[in-house]
Amino acid sequence: MKNENHTYCTMVIFGATGDLAKRKLFPSIYNLYKKGYLDEKFAVIGTARRGWSTEVFRENVEKALHDSKIEVEANVEDFLAHFDYIPMDVTTKESYQELSKLISSLEGEFHIPGNRMFYLAMAPQFFGTIASFLKSEGLTNGDGWNRLIIEKPFGHDLPSAKKLNAEIRQAFEEDEIYRIDHYLGKEMVQNIEVIRFANAMFEPLWNNRYISNIQITSSESLGVEERGGYYDKSGALRDMVQNHILQMVALLAMEPPIKLSTDEIRSEKIRALRALRPMAIDEVDEYFVRGQYGPGQIENQEVPGYRSEENINPESNTETFVAGKVLIDNFRWAGVPFYIRTGKRMAEKSTKIVIQFKDIPMNLYYKSEDEMHPNLLIIHIQPDQGISIVMNGKKLDNSKETTPVKLDYCNNCVDQQNTPEAYEKLLHDAINGDATNFTHWDEVALSWQFVDTIYQAWAEKKATDFPNYDSGTMGPKAADDLLNQDGFKWWPIADDGDYSI
Repeated sequence: MKNENHTYCTMVIFGATGDLAKRKLFPSIYNLYKKGYLDEKFAVIGTARRGWSTEVFRENVEKALHDSKIEVEANVEDFLAHFDYIPMDVTTKESYQELSKLISSLEGEFHIPGNRMFYLAMAPQFFGTIASFLKSEGLTNGDGWNRLIIEKPFGHDLPSAKKLNAEIRQAFEEDEIYRIDHYLGKEMVQNIEVIRFANAMFEPLWNNRYISNIQITSSESLGVEERGGYYDKSGALRDMVQNHILQMVALLAMEPPIKLSTDEIRSEKIRALRALRPMAIDEVDEYFVRGQYGPGQIENQEVPGYRSEENINPESNTETFVAGKVLIDNFRWAGVPFYIRTGKRMAEKSTKIVIQFKDIPMNLYYKSEDEMHPNLLIIHIQPDQGISIVMNGKKLDNSKETTPVKLDYCNNCVDQQNTPEAYEKLLHDAINGDATNFTHWDEVALSWQFVDTIYQAWAEKKATDFPNYDSGTMGPKAADDLLNQDGFKWWPIADDGDYSI
């Protein structure tokens, strides 16, 4: 939908001098411009506390484009001419009055029909304040649409999320609020629905009659880096499980929607999250494992333990690893465990989903239970994007024995340079008013409701065994035991891993 009237808009980026704007937002906006998804009738206003001029801001935007290693064309000055900057103290109404004047001026200059997008790329404690002032100072009273894009974290528990949502809803309607989860912009996360609902070989099998378990692994080889101050208050549970991981669970577990509309897809995801089996506080240890990394080796380099990282409490009880068994109590998934794990300083950076199918009732080619090779469907999300199917084939010898055969489709091998970034896709969706890949408030609330019980259980009981896994490994032994007690094991995340049992 190129160059239609509703795509003409003014984007206001709060926190425009920050890392997110430089690394993700500016390159994404430029790519949309190059591809023709942004007409000349657009403007971008950057705002932050720094006393920059518009000229300095444009220089920094251009530097961000070059640093991102995307191809910057000779006519980049035409693109930069759409960028303006205004210093702001977001806690004073006078700042919003000046911003309103600038928006009106640019709408006249670029013939923009009053469509306004406000992107909050800054500390969450200011979200409610900004939304309130945008409303009270008349910045949402234009002739076109208004949209508010919010980065995570959306609160730090259910009560804080409810408070923040109430503040924002005083200024914006639910259908005007776009809560970003950048995992929902990833190519293969969006592909989950296509794999399920566009293939007759998968959807009929997508239930507890044919699937024994589903595993979601999102591992990082990096530590906390410069995010120590934030991470020590968050931990892996809040940073990854509450949003990214549970969103993938919802996409995998949802029922087929009536049609591929925003409301219908969101409705089915919400139903799936409502079916998550709740836990009592004293049951959490039966279903969830936490870990914290100690010193170790990453790519043959010695790295410190979490408690030795910058801005980390030397006695920190914060988890850098979470593994859990999630059960969904509905007709489709009764009895099928969804195993999740995520952590820092693990063996490698990788996010993938493994669907393990049940064995056939009697396999003539198995000599014993130890030689069973289950069929697997693997969805590679990052860094590689694609699909693998692991099936049984005959060994290339004179025996009748079988061996796992891995069939691969690589989604980003053909033209990796032109693969749109998650933020580019999500910005494009927001400009077009498509909220399908943004999280609804009900999804946020249900996710916090599930996670809060786990966090409360861990807060009440200090982990006495931290650190409990070495950097460069796949987490604590307790995470393996979680699956072993059900007769399963974690499948390897490496592409050349052994997929036999």
